[in-house]
Amino acid sequence: MTQSADAAPETGSPLPQFPMRRTCPFSEPGEYAGMRADNPVSRAALKVNGKPTWLVTRHEHVRQVLGDGRVSSNLKMPGYPHQFHIPEEMLAQVRLMMLNMDPPEHSAQRRMLIPEFTARRVKEMRPRIQEIVDERIDAMLAAGGPVDLVTALALPVPSLVICELLGVPYEDHPQFEEWSAAMMNHDLSPAEYGAAVQALDMYLDKLVTLKETEPGDDLISRFLEKNRTEQVADHVDVVTMARLMLVGGHETTANMIALGVLALLRHPEQMAELQADPALLPNAIEELLRVFSISDSGTARVAAEDIEVGDVTIRAGEGILALNNAANHDESVFPDAGTLDIHRKEARSHLAFGYGIHQCIGANLARVELEAVYGTLLRRVPGLRLAAEPDELRFKDDAMVYGVYELPVTW
Repeated sequence: MTQSADAAPETGSPLPQFPMRRTCPFSEPGEYAGMRADNPVSRAALKVNGKPTWLVTRHEHVRQVLGDGRVSSNLKMPGYPHQFHIPEEMLAQVRLMMLNMDPPEHSAQRRMLIPEFTARRVKEMRPRIQEIVDERIDAMLAAGGPVDLVTALALPVPSLVICELLGVPYEDHPQFEEWSAAMMNHDLSPAEYGAAVQALDMYLDKLVTLKETEPGDDLISRFLEKNRTEQVADHVDVVTMARLMLVGGHETTANMIALGVLALLRHPEQMAELQADPALLPNAIEELLRVFSISDSGTARVAAEDIEVGDVTIRAGEGILALNNAANHDESVFPDAGTLDIHRKEARSHLAFGYGIHQCIGANLARVELEAVYGTLLRRVPGLRLAAEPDELRFKDDAMVYGVYELPVTW
């Protein structure tokens, strides 16, 4: 027997609100386990507007939804589960990012960008990434502890890397980091959210305009050169693409750097293993990505046609949140999923980078950055330790991308 979003819940009780709060930094929200077991495709009301949406919580179902061509990423489609206050008049003016495009538009833009993020291309970037990491750790050690690892290392490294890749002047990073952080905040008013997007787009508009006449050795310039032949994007599309690359290229990795270091500091026996055997680090990174799943609801979708997920019929026009944090704590795939285990054999089966045609295009780059930062810290700062009580740390429960606001450390 199937159910749909227009059917009344059997209990008659109000729908639970989404987003839901994690029970601790290293876990999923407490509601997810019960949902996976008893009601793996269930409804919730979006906190931002009270509208119902489907929550998909099992690993197999999340993969199914993200790989289904009958499911759309287009945030302009009726029923799309918006997690910000976006008035209809503002939504009508939004230019879609690649993240929110469906084929064939999505395919055309992604094809243009894939060469920038291949394993071979990222390998070529590795020496410069290592140089950036060493420079930041040099400065950190010279300053002496305690320091905030977020401002000293976690944020500067991916910001510098993505700035150099895109051709964005790094001296402007305080501005775009402020706008980026605002755009990730669930609690912003429509005016505040719109102002942050507009300010960043105005900045990038000037940058793209400059590169149209004065190209450099960077991603934006190469995209513009290819586009002269391919004609897949206009000027505004390029600005929007640059915004996605800039925000996505530093916000997620910065948060993972800080959270990963925190996790290792809270699990000193596993940290010691990594210091003794750096060959364990690649798998440890996959396990850290799984445990934190920092972009839990970044895989928002809307059904373009009726689809069956488990024993549930999701009707065309109904919103879906395919929750990768819930999927990555599915005990049927990851036994003892709530435990950090750097030796976990199935760690790489995680969905932290998404799945399907919208799988994170920068996954290779993120992995190299994380490996460079964690590996260098473990080698050069072996006595690293927290300089605050764990319960004093503030976590980004109000943000689209999970993280920690500050991470005081010393050595």
